[in-house]
Amino acid sequence: MKHCFYNETVGFFYNNSRKELSAHWRPKDVLVVALGLAVSAVVLLTNLLVIAAVATNRRFHYPIYYLLANLAAADLFAGVAYMFLMFHTGPRTAQLSLKTWFIRQSLLDTSLTASVVNLLAIAVERHRTVLTMQLHSEMSAQRVVGLIFSIWAAALLLGLIPSYGWHCLCSLESCSRMAPLYSRSYLTFWAVSNLVVFLVMVVVYGHIFVYVRRRMARMARHTGAHPRHRDTVLALVKTVTIILGAFVVCWTPGQVVLLLDGLGCQSCDVLAVEKYVLLLAEINSLINAIVYSWRDNEMRSTFRRLLCLPCLRNSKYAAPERGLHSHNGHFTVDSSI
Repeated sequence: MKHCFYNETVGFFYNNSRKELSAHWRPKDVLVVALGLAVSAVVLLTNLLVIAAVATNRRFHYPIYYLLANLAAADLFAGVAYMFLMFHTGPRTAQLSLKTWFIRQSLLDTSLTASVVNLLAIAVERHRTVLTMQLHSEMSAQRVVGLIFSIWAAALLLGLIPSYGWHCLCSLESCSRMAPLYSRSYLTFWAVSNLVVFLVMVVVYGHIFVYVRRRMARMARHTGAHPRHRDTVLALVKTVTIILGAFVVCWTPGQVVLLLDGLGCQSCDVLAVEKYVLLLAEINSLINAIVYSWRDNEMRSTFRRLLCLPCLRNSKYAAPERGLHSHNGHFTVDSSI
């Protein structure tokens, strides 16, 4: 019969995993917390702005923008989770109860998983609309709601699993180094799951990239092709490149480090980089808002209206509506998302 250590302190598990618990604030602790709080604040503000824009502008009441708002909600949650971590890290970690420690980690896992799965859902939606030559998906409101519910259900499941059994409180030899209360097998599972999602995204966006490049080449051979159509296609290629680049740069290091820890790599100094790769993954929540929103002309115009910029009072600074066109009797936005 296994002996469980439910009554031990957080420090007991950190000592077991040989992960240092500082008793005082070191310069690197202050630097990480300062950077983390700054990034979290910007993430909160930008993603709140995206949600407000989608909610207030009727031109954004389409499936892709609902998914974009849900991505912003996931990234907003990630900002809150990371801010909670910053207030419960460094010397404060040793003072946490086991329950609070699991809450801290579950918030991070849930929010980051929701963000990744949202990115995958947007990739699939864009793939479907681009290949069918549509600006907006014909997905019903019920299906969009169901998809959003499924995204959060999957994120909650992955985030709460460790708290409800997939931990090492009853098996100290399986404890990980980066998360001393988590089982190494869970870290391996989480990292592999995210890497699989990443590979699927690469395949989906790679197909979109190839399709768009071929279509652009065909359009170039026809002198009668409308220049605006070619500009839209080119903008889409640029957006896809930015999406893939940002995702690779922000997520790959963290997933590799988690996987190495989960596989029990003794020669890998995962603890030296863990806080920085987590911060890098959090930065992706900021980049998401920029890539998926700020490259959209109508979204930028809505941001200006929400922020009540003084220059907007002068009509000559108002964003032109040349990106609007009729679609089944309704005006839609010519987006480069």
